[in-house]
Amino acid sequence: SLRLLVELGLPAIKLGSGEVTHHRLIRAVARASLPLILSTGMSTSDEVGQAVAAYRAEGGAQLALLHCVSAYPAPPAEANLLAMSALERAFGVPVGFSDHTTGTAVAIAAAALGARVIEKHFTLDRALPGPDHRASLEPGELAALVSGVREAASARGDGEKRVMPSEADVRPVARRSLAAAREIPAGTILTSDDLIALRPAGGVSPAQEERLLGRPARRAYARHEQLDAAELA
Repeated sequence: SLRLLVELGLPAIKLGSGEVTHHRLIRAVARASLPLILSTGMSTSDEVGQAVAAYRAEGGAQLALLHCVSAYPAPPAEANLLAMSALERAFGVPVGFSDHTTGTAVAIAAAALGARVIEKHFTLDRALPGPDHRASLEPGELAALVSGVREAASARGDGEKRVMPSEADVRPVARRSLAAAREIPAGTILTSDDLIALRPAGGVSPAQEERLLGRPARRAYARHEQLDAAELA
């Protein structure tokens, strides 16, 4: 079968979970100089490591591992999606998820957690006989999965906590500035009772309140008037 696929010019080979211990086949894929996508259902970490070693021993250099639970359908509670990151750390390769749960939620969650590859069984009719159809998606569901996976992957981002462009207009409206809680004559020694945090932002940040306490007000303020930034000088 592998020889036939190589003759057909396929750009990569996918091996199912049942082949994890079939090292002779894995080595043959590596010798064919083809990228390998290997599902890892029913496997221990040691068994996956042996399969990876077999592929690499024959010069295989393009490998992706799919975390998988080989039940049809698989219980979502056993999906164990965090195993994807364990595979990535252990073997330094792209990881993904071969999904045998019903519906689309678990596969979309896998994409949000960083899956680079999503595999999902497809059928024209889930009522057809055979073990795979119950865990498969029909055409409309597959379209919804593709859309959901792409949206989840884009939502993952880069992990840096920062102000996002879409927040730029909201930030000054939602944040607050320090203002006079009551009328403040010039020279008043400021206390917390003199200050209140009111929207919008643009004046002295409430985070700077401690710097103002005990200082004399540089000028008079009306009730609810924003304090000048000069009060921090």
